[in-house]
Amino acid sequence: MFELSTEDITEGSLLRALLLLAAPLLVQQLALVANQVADLVFLGRFSGAAVAGVSLAFPAVVLLFAVVAVGPFVGTQVLVSQRVGADDRAGARRALGTGLATAVALALAVGAVAYLAAPALVDLLTAVRPAGTDPAVERAAVDYLRVVGLGLVAIGLGDTLEAGFVGWGDSRASLYINLATVGTNVVLDPLLIFGFAPLGVPSLGVTGAGLALVCGSLAAFVLGAAMLAAGRAKGLVGSETFAPDLEEVRELLDIGGPSAAQQVARQSVRLVVVVVVFAAAGGAGLAAYFVGARVAAVAFVPAIGLQQAAQSVVGQNLGAERPDRAGRTTWLGVGIAAGGLAVVGAAQWFVPGDLAVLLVPELSGEALALAEQYLRILAYGYPAIGAAYLLEGGFNAARRTRTSFVATLCQFWAIRLPIAAAGVFLLGYGVQSVFWAVTISNVVVAVGLAVYYHREVDRGMLGRAAETASG
Repeated sequence: MFELSTEDITEGSLLRALLLLAAPLLVQQLALVANQVADLVFLGRFSGAAVAGVSLAFPAVVLLFAVVAVGPFVGTQVLVSQRVGADDRAGARRALGTGLATAVALALAVGAVAYLAAPALVDLLTAVRPAGTDPAVERAAVDYLRVVGLGLVAIGLGDTLEAGFVGWGDSRASLYINLATVGTNVVLDPLLIFGFAPLGVPSLGVTGAGLALVCGSLAAFVLGAAMLAAGRAKGLVGSETFAPDLEEVRELLDIGGPSAAQQVARQSVRLVVVVVVFAAAGGAGLAAYFVGARVAAVAFVPAIGLQQAAQSVVGQNLGAERPDRAGRTTWLGVGIAAGGLAVVGAAQWFVPGDLAVLLVPELSGEALALAEQYLRILAYGYPAIGAAYLLEGGFNAARRTRTSFVATLCQFWAIRLPIAAAGVFLLGYGVQSVFWAVTISNVVVAVGLAVYYHREVDRGMLGRAAETASG
């Protein structure tokens, strides 16, 4: 019932293919969000400084992930899916091997820089310090950044292997990989954060949370490699997997590079926005911003899962020279994502305080009030961000990742940051300016992407992509 062949994706019902491929990815994304929420819940019971410190470091951590994992992930998934659709199994194997090798090289270089530069980066982020700032917040941010930097190799390998399975059409394997990540992290989080005297484990606080994250990624890679060795996704491992070449690296980065740059642009702005939030409302604003980001991560789960599924379905149909089906897949995904997130946003609007306290029971006073405001404002833009994810997936699968990159530059640099900074520093509207800047930028980019995608399809974008993929 849940098995999907290449013929199912390129010849059968698009709705069935999209939903069956997305279902394990949806569960996977829920598991990943549970992973993030676990960190927040345990750290929230450890200390307020720990929550604020990880909140301060988190955009930088995601920036590291963007540089190391996003390019190999997107490049591997798109190449594997298109080559499977074109019945080029040897090419699919080369793409996987090239993605893994690229991820390792990037992780070694970026991880070393992150470890050495962590104190300087945190100093930069806290250059504008409100009165009474707890120095423990900055120490926690440095500790968390350093641990994650040292574990980037495991993170890059696990994500790229997952991309190979999804591109092949086996999203259940991707789910198992991520369940290994979450299970390991959830078990180790309380042990390493609070310590466990019977086993001689000391209390490591924020450092323990970072170690648990890295160990979860390592467990994911080990499980994925074991599944390949046991014969899952037959044909994805062969001599070509272990012989990447420079031409393959170039092609993979040509596809995945703009996606990595897109994430870098996105996270760079979030780093600056954290500074703006910190200047406007101090630790209370940071805590509210962090809670809003975590709740939004839950809300965006359906869109992210659908985007990954759509990229594989569109990619395989382009490889099979079916551009008409590729276009219908994108718009079908847009409708599902926007409709689903409209329901989620409506529910969030009515119970923002309950959601905030559920995640961080100790949240109170100004921090709780700001979190409630942020969650309500975020809810207005949920349908738009769902549509944007799927439209970007349609462009990505057609090897138009640069379009998604440009859209992100407009969303974050041309709209979100100017509105947030002007509202706080020029108009004096406070941290609420940041909250509204997020939602306004989400709506504008969704509308722009929809108009542009429709125009480019009319101009033959998918037909040209099918010729490239099948060739």
